[in-house]
Amino acid sequence: QVHLVESGGGLLQAGGSLRLSCAASGGTFSSYAMGWVRQAPGKERECVAAISRSAVTRYYAAFVKGRFTIARENAKNTMYLQMNSLKAEDTAVYYCASRVRANGLGSRVNDYDFWGQGTKVTVSS
Repeated sequence: QVHLVESGGGLLQAGGSLRLSCAASGGTFSSYAMGWVRQAPGKERECVAAISRSAVTRYYAAFVKGRFTIARENAKNTMYLQMNSLKAEDTAVYYCASRVRANGLGSRVNDYDFWGQGTKVTVSS
């Protein structure tokens, strides 16, 4: 069982930056891939970014590429999402998720086994 807790969400203006954190407990953090998934109001969840166990491989959705950076510190059991040049359309609840039961990077929502409770990001235009 993996327990995930996100933090760092908030309200900010378009063009600003925010860093989300995800603290993990349970299991061996360095043994599973992680990802960030978001859900905007009235929309389905979508994968934003993913990172392999050793952080060698990363995936970014096209709509965040060049603006967001995913990272992890295995020694601290923590994953991050640095979000720059935020847009109103980035407004969503952001969830961190772990891919424990399978190998490889997860670029789809269904690739993940455990989820945090989410942190809300609101970007005003």
